[in-house]
Amino acid sequence: MLTIYNTLTKTKEPFIPLDGNNVRMYVCGMTVYDYCHLGHGRSMVAFDLATRWLRKSGYNLTYVRNITDIDDKIINRANENGETFDALTARMIDAMHEDERRLNILPPDQEPRATDHIAGMHAMIQTLIDKGYAYAPGNGDVYYRVGKFVGYGKLSRKKIEDLRIGARIEVGEAKQDPLDFVLWKGVKPGEPSWESPWGPGRPGWHIECSVMSTCCLGESFDIHGGGSDLEFPHHENEIAQSEAATGKPYANAWMHCGMIRINGEKMSKSLNNFFTIRDVLEKYHPEVVRYLLVASHYRSAINYSEDSLRDAKGALERFYHALRGLPRVPASGGDAFVERFTAAMNDDFGTPEACAVLFDLVREINRLRESDVSAAAGLAGRLRELGDVLGVLQLEADDFLRAGAEGKVDAAQVEGLIQARLQARADKNWGESDRIREQLTAMGVVLEDSKGGTTWRLAD
Repeated sequence: MLTIYNTLTKTKEPFIPLDGNNVRMYVCGMTVYDYCHLGHGRSMVAFDLATRWLRKSGYNLTYVRNITDIDDKIINRANENGETFDALTARMIDAMHEDERRLNILPPDQEPRATDHIAGMHAMIQTLIDKGYAYAPGNGDVYYRVGKFVGYGKLSRKKIEDLRIGARIEVGEAKQDPLDFVLWKGVKPGEPSWESPWGPGRPGWHIECSVMSTCCLGESFDIHGGGSDLEFPHHENEIAQSEAATGKPYANAWMHCGMIRINGEKMSKSLNNFFTIRDVLEKYHPEVVRYLLVASHYRSAINYSEDSLRDAKGALERFYHALRGLPRVPASGGDAFVERFTAAMNDDFGTPEACAVLFDLVREINRLRESDVSAAAGLAGRLRELGDVLGVLQLEADDFLRAGAEGKVDAAQVEGLIQARLQARADKNWGESDRIREQLTAMGVVLEDSKGGTTWRLAD
């Protein structure tokens, strides 16, 4: 049985869907004011992995990941660029989708945008006002009354009395309590706005997800996910809003993925220590980047470095070398490997152990390939099958191993030199054979001789 670490209870729990075999999952997506950085990629890949395993396990999953297409950062960036906010967000959404495709991330079933749910936000805000959980001070803003919600802090384990220490009401705010947060922001000069019962304005960040999630998945659903940096205050505030409005439990389980770190600090645009996904993909194959993101457990932090990317590349090269030269046939054999892989993934999506299983499977393929090609090919099919759960190993081996060769070497010339070397070896002209190998080495080409013939790749 699948177990998931529930951030709400701080324990691993057996996963039991609320509605039979149907699973509903909501994940906080991007605020689209700039290109996605690798930290965003971490979250997208983590929940893509969860999506793949839930479906592989036979669940009927509905996966919703939102887009925040209006907020302060978007407005400020659009003004800096001299463009409308919706022109900026349209460009960034297209770029995000391109990054996803390159990282082999499956699209969510639904991708709601905040600006398409303004009416729903008005309705939930009015419900909160009617129930006494929100108030409109008359300046166009609407605030959530944190102190009224008895369960506030149950996700993050923060106490209201501790949060009040040092908290203050900023100039221009009409809060009754420093902890209260904005649900609707009154219009300011030069900002986009929508009409509302409280005057023109725009939504606060937290109300967006409460409305989009319950609109798409219902008042209670199975899994809510996002980065660990969203646990407080964003997800805490989502719970407060949603449960106060509906009177029902919001999300049954909460999943939070770890951050990408640079020199011990979270990768983020605010710290200006980020690498965009497209920057990284200029230097590394997309599958290398994806493997870096899935090889660590989704809840752990990943330290980004050139060394870690080289390690990921080396791991994939081992896998693809095992696949190289074997015919593509349906997966067969390796039941023990499947059982271990399944147990690892069922233990809170345990990818480190799942990857270890792949390495053991590679060793078995390599052991068999010289003595039993049929069995080795069946296991190679199994390796691809399990790799597909992680979103890797679906390329032709030579396509991966020779990635980047275009523009660096002439493939036809390399193949011609290999054939000349094979002829020299057949003629026992060892000097000529060595000379050709040295020529290829100088070109940056690594030869690999095996019983099945000679193949080549670019040197690291």
